[in-house]
Amino acid sequence: MALMKVKFDLKKRVKLAQMLWLMYWFSIMTGVLVFSMGLFFKIELRKRSELMDNNESHFVPNILIGMGLLACCLNACGGKICYDSLDSTKFVKWKAILKPFLICCLFFNVLLVVTAAMCFAMRIPLEFTLAEGLKNGMKYYKDTDTPGRCYMKRTLDLMQMEFRCCGNNNYKDWFEIQWVSNRYLDFSSKEVK
Repeated sequence: MALMKVKFDLKKRVKLAQMLWLMYWFSIMTGVLVFSMGLFFKIELRKRSELMDNNESHFVPNILIGMGLLACCLNACGGKICYDSLDSTKFVKWKAILKPFLICCLFFNVLLVVTAAMCFAMRIPLEFTLAEGLKNGMKYYKDTDTPGRCYMKRTLDLMQMEFRCCGNNNYKDWFEIQWVSNRYLDFSSKEVK
C-alpha cells in the first residue's frame, strides 16, 4: 500500500539526493559535536572526581558519547545511501535496505529525544552530587597530612581560582567548618578554643 506515491525524474531525484546527502553530513557534524561535548564533560568530571560524592555522575557523559558515535555511524550510512542513489545501478543494492533503515532512523530519533530528556533530568542530581562532594571536600581541606586526602587543599584551591567562587554557596560556608590544620593551632590557647 503506497501513500502519496511520487515519481521523480532524474533531475529531481538528483536534487533530492544531494539535499539529503548535505543534511546527513550536517547531522554527522552534529553527532561529532555531541560526542565532543560528552568527552569534554567526562574529562572535566574526572578532573574533579575527588570532589564528587559518588561515581554515578559519569552516566550523562557516557550517554552523550554513545549517542554521538551512534549518530555519526547512522548518518554516515544515510549519506552513503544518498550518494549511491545518484547512480541508478548502485541504488539497486540499497533499495531493499531502505525501509528498515528509515525505521531505524525513526527509532534513533525517538531514542535521541529520550536521551535528551534523561540528560536534562540528570542535571539536578549531578548538581547535588557536586555540592555534596564539595561540602565533604571542604571538611577535609585541613587534612594535608592524611593519605588519600593530601591533595584536597590543592584541588579546592585550584577549583575556586578557576571558577572564581568561594565555598558551596558563598564564602560563609567556610565559617561552618574548621579549615585550618590542627598542627598549626595551639589548643592550649584560650583564643583558639
